[in-house]
Amino acid sequence: MSTHSENSGLEPFGSHEPVESHELVNSGLTGESPRMKPENIIPTVQIDGSVKIESGTKFVNDKGITAIKNGIKASAGGQHAPIQRKPSWLRIKASHGTKYKEVKSTVHEHKLSTVCEEAMCPNINECWSSGTATIMLMGDTCTRACRFCAVNTGNPKGWLDHDEPEHTANSVKLMNLKYLVLTSVNRDDLPDGGAGHYAAVVRRVKEENPDTDVEVLTPDFLGVMSHVEKVVDSPIAVFAQNVETVRRLTHPVRDPRASYEQTLAVLEHAKKYRPDVLTKTSLMLGLGETDDEILEALDDLRAINVDIVTFGQYLQPTVNHLPIERYVTPEEFEKYRQWGLEKGFLEVVSGALVRSSYRAEQVLQKNNVGL
Repeated sequence: MSTHSENSGLEPFGSHEPVESHELVNSGLTGESPRMKPENIIPTVQIDGSVKIESGTKFVNDKGITAIKNGIKASAGGQHAPIQRKPSWLRIKASHGTKYKEVKSTVHEHKLSTVCEEAMCPNINECWSSGTATIMLMGDTCTRACRFCAVNTGNPKGWLDHDEPEHTANSVKLMNLKYLVLTSVNRDDLPDGGAGHYAAVVRRVKEENPDTDVEVLTPDFLGVMSHVEKVVDSPIAVFAQNVETVRRLTHPVRDPRASYEQTLAVLEHAKKYRPDVLTKTSLMLGLGETDDEILEALDDLRAINVDIVTFGQYLQPTVNHLPIERYVTPEEFEKYRQWGLEKGFLEVVSGALVRSSYRAEQVLQKNNVGL
C-alpha cells in the first residue's frame, strides 16, 4: 500500500545503473513543471536522514530507480491542500523505547521495508514498541500513484531483491512473531505483479516459522486471477485487498488502474478459490463519503463473503495529497462497526487510528481489537 530509513542499504539484484538526466528527458519522465526539469532531480538517496528530499520531488534512490517522493508530484503552481489540525482523539504521544529501537534495528539490519515507515502510519510507535511490524515487500517504490498514499512512486523496471524471502523469514524468527502481516507496493512492471515473489516469501517464512500465521495485504494484480491464485495457494491464513473507499470516490482517490469492481472481483475469487482462507478489506473514512455509501459498500462486500472489514480515518500525509473532508468521531466509528456486525461480518474493526494491519493478530477475539 517499506522502510523510511529510507531502505537502508538494500543491494540491487541485477544491474540497474542510476538514471541520467538526459535519459529522463528522452523517456518523457520529467513532465512540464519547472521543478521537474532534469537539473532539479536530486541524484541521491535519503538513507541516514542526512539529506532531506522534499515531498513531491523526483529523486534517484539507491537502486537507480527514479521516484517521486511520497508518491504525488508537487503542484506546478504551488497550490496545495493545507493539513488540518487533528482533533483530540487523533493526537498520539510518541514513544521510542527499547523495544521500538530493537524492531527498527532488526528491520534495517535485514534490509526490510515496512509500511509503518513508508506510508507514514500513525501507529508505528504502538506497533514497534510492542514488537510488531508490517513488512512491505518488493521495495519502497510503487508503480501507482493513489492520491491518499505517501509511498514513493516510480518504475522499478523489474528490480527485485531475491534475498527478501530469506531476510524476511530470519527477521520473523528474530522478532519471535506469531502473527505476520505482509504487504507490498504495486509492481505492475513485473509479469505477474509480484505474485510469485509474494508466494516465495510466505513459503520461506512458514518453513522457518511454522507456528507463525501469515496475513497478506496484496495489490489487485490488475484483476488477473491466475496471479491472485499464486498467492492464495501459499500457506496464508488471511488474504486482504483494500477497496479503500466507497464506489463513487474510487477515482480520484485511487490510481486509474485500480477500481472498486476489480477489488471486489479479486476478493470474491480468493474466497471461492480457497474458502478456508479469511478475506479482508479496509475503507478509509473522511474523504467525502456518505452513510448511505458506507452501507452500500458493506452490502457489496458481504455479498461476496468477505469476512473482515476495517474502518479508519483518512489522514492527509502531505500537502500534495487529497484533503480531509471530515473527521469521523469515535461515536460514528462505533456506529459503522455495529452496522457491519449486524450484516454478518465475522469482525469489523473500526476506529480513527485503525489501519488494515492494525492489531491484526487480535481480530478473531471479536472485541474491536481492544479499542
